Amino acid sequence: MTKLGEYLERRAVNKSHVGRRTGISKQRISEISTKETARLQADEVYLIAMAIGVNPCELLEYVCSDVKLLEE
Repeated sequence: MTKLGEYLERRAVNKSHVGRRTGISKQRISEISTKETARLQADEVYLIAMAIGVNPCELLEYVCSDVKLLEE
């Protein structure tokens, strides 16, 4: 499960509802929620955040919490 999948599960979000509100296909939502190799796009983060009523920055910070800069 991806960080997005964990976030949606933790908040008990209905993925079908998200799909209907955002236009993101059920297959794509499943892919970005379960497959670690799936690349989440910025517009998808924004649309999902708006559909579930959270600040897009909050969702982005959670999803990207493992992203770090390289040390110099």
